[in-house]
Amino acid sequence: MNTNLAYKEEYIKEELINGQVVLMSPQPSINHVNVINNISILFGNFLKGKTCQSFPDSAAVFLTEKDYFVPDFMVVCDPDKVKYNGVYGAPDLVVEVLSPSTAKRDRGYKKQVYEQCGVREYWLVNVAEKSVEQYLLAEGRLELAEVYTLPPDYLTEEEKEPYITEFKCSLYDDLLIKLEDVFDRVK
Repeated sequence: MNTNLAYKEEYIKEELINGQVVLMSPQPSINHVNVINNISILFGNFLKGKTCQSFPDSAAVFLTEKDYFVPDFMVVCDPDKVKYNGVYGAPDLVVEVLSPSTAKRDRGYKKQVYEQCGVREYWLVNVAEKSVEQYLLAEGRLELAEVYTLPPDYLTEEEKEPYITEFKCSLYDDLLIKLEDVFDRVK
Protein backbone atom coordinates (compact mmCIF):
# COMPACT_ATOMS: atom_id res chain seq x y z
CA MET A 1 0.00 0.00 0.00
CA ASN A 2 1.28 3.44 -0.86
CA THR A 3 1.70 5.30 2.46
CA ASN A 4 1.40 8.69 0.77
CA LEU A 5 -2.05 7.78 -0.53
CA ALA A 6 -3.10 6.42 2.87
CA TYR A 7 -1.97 9.65 4.49
CA LYS A 8 -4.05 11.71 2.06
CA GLU A 9 -7.13 9.53 2.59
CA GLU A 10 -7.04 10.16 6.34
CA TYR A 11 -7.43 13.91 5.87
CA ILE A 12 -10.29 14.12 3.39
CA LYS A 13 -12.63 16.94 4.40
CA GLU A 14 -16.29 17.12 3.56
CA GLU A 15 -19.18 19.52 3.81
CA LEU A 16 -22.91 18.93 3.91
CA ILE A 17 -24.48 21.22 1.32
CA ASN A 18 -28.26 21.17 1.02
CA GLY A 19 -28.31 17.64 2.41
CA GLN A 20 -25.61 16.30 0.07
CA VAL A 21 -22.13 15.28 1.25
CA VAL A 22 -19.56 17.14 -0.86
CA LEU A 23 -15.88 16.23 -0.67
CA MET A 24 -13.58 19.20 -0.45
CA SER A 25 -10.43 19.62 -2.47
CA PRO A 26 -7.75 17.73 -0.53
CA GLN A 27 -4.84 19.94 -1.49
CA PRO A 28 -5.31 23.66 -2.16
CA SER A 29 -2.74 25.69 -4.06
CA ILE A 30 0.13 27.36 -2.23
CA ASN A 31 -1.38 30.76 -3.04
CA HIS A 32 -4.67 29.64 -1.46
CA VAL A 33 -2.81 28.49 1.65
CA ASN A 34 -0.77 31.71 1.81
CA VAL A 35 -3.90 33.87 1.71
CA ILE A 36 -5.58 31.88 4.50
CA ASN A 37 -2.38 32.02 6.54
CA ASN A 38 -2.05 35.79 6.02
CA ILE A 39 -5.66 36.44 7.07
CA SER A 40 -5.20 34.14 10.07
CA ILE A 41 -2.13 36.07 11.19
CA LEU A 42 -3.89 39.44 10.79
CA PHE A 43 -6.87 38.38 12.88
CA GLY A 44 -4.92 36.17 15.28
CA ASN A 45 -2.71 39.05 16.34
CA PHE A 46 -5.61 41.50 16.51
CA LEU A 47 -7.89 39.20 18.55
CA LYS A 48 -5.37 38.35 21.30
CA GLY A 49 -7.05 39.05 24.62
CA LYS A 50 -10.46 39.68 23.02
CA THR A 51 -13.64 37.61 23.24
CA CYS A 52 -13.83 36.87 19.51
CA GLN A 53 -11.90 33.86 18.23
CA SER A 54 -10.62 33.09 14.75
CA PHE A 55 -10.67 29.69 13.05
CA PRO A 56 -8.60 28.97 9.95
CA ASP A 57 -9.53 26.30 7.43
CA SER A 58 -10.37 23.12 9.34
CA ALA A 59 -13.23 23.99 11.70
CA ALA A 60 -16.75 23.05 10.67
CA VAL A 61 -19.66 25.42 11.11
CA PHE A 62 -23.05 23.76 11.63
CA LEU A 63 -25.77 26.06 10.32
CA THR A 64 -28.91 24.06 9.46
CA GLU A 65 -29.99 20.43 9.51
CA LYS A 66 -28.96 20.20 5.84
CA ASP A 67 -25.83 22.37 5.93
CA TYR A 68 -22.47 22.35 7.58
CA PHE A 69 -19.54 24.02 5.91
CA VAL A 70 -15.79 24.22 6.44
CA PRO A 71 -14.98 27.82 5.50
CA ASP A 72 -11.44 28.89 4.76
CA PHE A 73 -11.55 31.26 7.73
CA MET A 74 -14.09 32.53 10.25
CA VAL A 75 -14.40 34.71 13.33
CA VAL A 76 -16.83 33.82 16.11
CA CYS A 77 -17.57 36.33 18.88
CA ASP A 78 -20.05 34.22 20.90
CA PRO A 79 -18.01 31.63 22.83
CA ASP A 80 -21.18 29.58 23.49
CA LYS A 81 -21.25 28.67 19.77
CA VAL A 82 -17.84 26.99 19.98
CA LYS A 83 -18.08 23.27 20.81
CA TYR A 84 -15.52 20.46 20.79
CA ASN A 85 -16.22 19.48 17.15
CA GLY A 86 -17.04 22.81 15.52
CA VAL A 87 -19.04 26.01 15.62
CA TYR A 88 -22.81 25.80 16.04
CA GLY A 89 -24.54 28.83 14.62
CA ALA A 90 -23.56 31.75 12.46
CA PRO A 91 -20.01 33.06 12.72
CA ASP A 92 -19.63 36.83 12.71
CA LEU A 93 -17.23 36.80 9.75
CA VAL A 94 -16.74 34.12 7.10
CA VAL A 95 -14.01 34.16 4.45
CA GLU A 96 -14.04 31.88 1.42
CA VAL A 97 -11.05 31.82 -0.93
CA LEU A 98 -12.42 31.16 -4.40
CA SER A 99 -11.24 28.28 -6.53
CA PRO A 100 -12.62 27.17 -9.91
CA SER A 101 -14.38 24.18 -8.34
CA THR A 102 -16.07 26.15 -5.52
CA ALA A 103 -16.67 29.70 -6.82
CA LYS A 104 -20.24 29.10 -8.00
CA ARG A 105 -21.23 27.46 -4.71
CA ASP A 106 -19.44 30.13 -2.60
CA ARG A 107 -21.20 32.94 -4.51
CA GLY A 108 -24.56 31.18 -4.60
CA TYR A 109 -25.82 28.56 -2.19
CA LYS A 110 -23.30 29.08 0.61
CA LYS A 111 -23.74 32.86 0.55
CA GLN A 112 -27.51 32.35 0.74
CA VAL A 113 -27.21 30.04 3.76
CA TYR A 114 -24.74 32.36 5.50
CA GLU A 115 -27.17 35.22 4.89
CA GLN A 116 -30.21 33.31 6.20
CA CYS A 117 -28.30 32.26 9.32
CA GLY A 118 -27.15 35.81 10.12
CA VAL A 119 -23.44 35.95 9.22
CA ARG A 120 -22.63 39.64 9.65
CA GLU A 121 -19.76 39.88 7.16
CA TYR A 122 -18.72 37.64 4.26
CA TRP A 123 -15.59 37.92 2.13
CA LEU A 124 -14.93 36.26 -1.19
CA VAL A 125 -11.21 36.33 -1.92
CA ASN A 126 -10.08 35.95 -5.51
CA VAL A 127 -6.40 34.97 -5.50
CA ALA A 128 -5.96 35.29 -9.28
CA GLU A 129 -7.29 38.86 -9.30
CA LYS A 130 -5.87 39.71 -5.86
CA SER A 131 -9.24 41.04 -4.81
CA VAL A 132 -11.61 40.85 -1.85
CA GLU A 133 -15.38 41.24 -2.17
CA GLN A 134 -16.78 42.43 1.15
CA TYR A 135 -20.46 41.67 1.84
CA LEU A 136 -22.20 43.13 4.89
CA LEU A 137 -25.48 41.98 6.41
CA ALA A 138 -28.15 44.68 6.07
CA GLU A 139 -31.82 44.04 6.70
CA GLY A 140 -31.28 40.28 6.54
CA ARG A 141 -29.32 40.32 3.26
CA LEU A 142 -25.61 40.10 2.55
CA GLU A 143 -25.07 43.13 0.33
CA LEU A 144 -21.87 43.85 -1.59
CA ALA A 145 -20.18 46.77 0.19
CA GLU A 146 -17.10 47.03 -2.03
CA VAL A 147 -14.60 45.12 -4.13
CA TYR A 148 -11.01 45.84 -3.14
CA THR A 149 -8.28 45.03 -5.64
CA LEU A 150 -4.51 45.16 -5.41
CA PRO A 151 -3.31 46.92 -8.57
CA PRO A 152 -0.83 45.12 -10.82
CA ASP A 153 2.81 46.11 -10.32
CA TYR A 154 3.21 47.22 -13.91
CA LEU A 155 0.81 50.18 -13.48
CA THR A 156 2.16 53.66 -12.86
CA GLU A 157 1.47 55.35 -9.53
CA GLU A 158 -1.10 57.54 -11.24
CA GLU A 159 -2.87 54.49 -12.70
CA LYS A 160 -2.94 52.86 -9.25
CA GLU A 161 -4.72 55.82 -7.60
CA PRO A 162 -8.34 54.66 -8.20
CA TYR A 163 -7.67 51.28 -6.56
CA ILE A 164 -8.89 50.87 -2.98
CA THR A 165 -6.29 48.66 -1.29
CA GLU A 166 -7.31 48.79 2.37
CA PHE A 167 -10.56 48.55 4.28
CA LYS A 168 -12.01 47.99 7.72
CA CYS A 169 -13.62 44.81 8.89
CA SER A 170 -17.11 45.93 9.97
CA LEU A 171 -16.77 44.08 13.27
CA TYR A 172 -14.01 46.36 14.54
CA ASP A 173 -13.36 50.09 14.20
CA ASP A 174 -9.63 49.68 14.73
CA LEU A 175 -8.72 46.83 12.38
CA LEU A 176 -7.47 48.01 9.00
CA ILE A 177 -7.08 45.26 6.40
CA LYS A 178 -4.37 45.98 3.84
CA LEU A 179 -4.48 43.95 0.63
CA GLU A 180 -0.68 43.88 0.49
CA ASP A 181 -0.83 41.89 3.75
CA VAL A 182 -3.64 39.60 2.55
CA PHE A 183 -1.77 38.77 -0.68
CA ASP A 184 1.76 38.67 0.76
CA ARG A 185 3.78 35.89 -0.95
CA VAL A 186 1.04 35.28 -3.53
CA LYS A 187 2.47 34.90 -7.02
